[in-house]
Amino acid sequence: MTACISPRTPLQRWLEKPWFLTVWCVLAAFGSYACMYGFRKPFTAGGYTGTAYGPQLKALLVTAQVLGYMLSKFIGIKVIAEMPPARRAPTLLALVGCAELALACFALTPPPFNAGWLFLNGLSLGLVYGLVLGFVEGRRMTEVFVAGLCASFILADGVSKSVGAWLLSLGVSERWMPAGAGLIFALPLVVFVWMLRQIPAPDGADVIARSARAPMSGRDRLAMLQRHGFALFAIVISFLLVTVLRSIRADFAPEIWSGLGLTGQPAVFTYSETCVAIGVLLINGSLVLVRDNRRAFFGALGLCVAGLGAGLLALAARRAGVVGPFAFMVLLGVGMYVPYVAVHTTIFERVIALTRERGNMGYLMYLADAAGYLGYASLMLGQSAFASKENFLAFFLWVTTWLLGTALFAMLMACVLYARRVPGPEKAPGVPVGEPQGVGL
Repeated sequence: MTACISPRTPLQRWLEKPWFLTVWCVLAAFGSYACMYGFRKPFTAGGYTGTAYGPQLKALLVTAQVLGYMLSKFIGIKVIAEMPPARRAPTLLALVGCAELALACFALTPPPFNAGWLFLNGLSLGLVYGLVLGFVEGRRMTEVFVAGLCASFILADGVSKSVGAWLLSLGVSERWMPAGAGLIFALPLVVFVWMLRQIPAPDGADVIARSARAPMSGRDRLAMLQRHGFALFAIVISFLLVTVLRSIRADFAPEIWSGLGLTGQPAVFTYSETCVAIGVLLINGSLVLVRDNRRAFFGALGLCVAGLGAGLLALAARRAGVVGPFAFMVLLGVGMYVPYVAVHTTIFERVIALTRERGNMGYLMYLADAAGYLGYASLMLGQSAFASKENFLAFFLWVTTWLLGTALFAMLMACVLYARRVPGPEKAPGVPVGEPQGVGL
């Protein structure tokens, strides 16, 4: 008997066209993660000063959510690495549903006890990135797909704050505003997750170019760490520092803009982050044009170094008074997001393709993210000295200088270590597709 083969749907036929698949994947990844931000970030548009706890309340709320998000990243090292493809979409929707429920409970619980619900909100949302990433990694166009995904958390950060500020301007209370914003993003999220489910698995050419991706056991994860050693550690340290900076800039954007002299302009969040997203998307997405995995990998490391250097130049220009507030925030945003996004789009993707490791990109990303959010959570726990609006800008400029400088040094070390230990094409032995190269790093 011959097997009954279901006919392809019109959508499946369209998804066989490379240009249509590229547009579809970028939209699906961008939209899914951007909508997640509607459940995570709008609450930061509020000042939460109308209570007996004063400005300390917002710092407590941000810290609670960051702690939940951080814990989720550590959980994700195992969960995302082992996640079967069929379970990604339902898990994603269930987690976001839990996050919205936590926001409703946040509104019903008096401060400061409602901070516990933001902890659960962060705990639910921290796994979403890895679930979305699993749909688009291991492909010849992965840089473009993940650049779209990363552009979402640059642009959506500002958009979600603008939505939160808009709801506040309509008279919605600060406690109910986060849940209201989540409801606005709920239906679009369902649509974009459905789009993710329609993406076909990587084809044979993808596997040849980038290697097969598979769930990882505990032994697989340990073996990968042992092979990459200090070179991977240097990248993680740099990523940790940039994550701390990015999170401070994002969570305290109203305070930073106020210190720069721009207040009462909710749309400035969206305008500035749109400029940053476009620049970072074009810079990092261009690496998809580099087919050679080694060149693309070291090109991405070079972009990280250039971005961190550009951020330091933006700080110097601001202190010299040669750039205005908007230009400063955009230049600084591009400088820190180029390395942040390069890790997401290219560095881990290409190092797996280059070394033919058995595993997946989500595992490496959650190692880096766990370290990054651990650093940020540690900083937030000691934030009482800089929580007030009066001195926040001075703190931000000071800490940004040190974070960018140290991150630049760590990334330069990663460049040196990988250059020494990943052989060039004239020295590298032939590696069969799917076989781990086992380069000791």
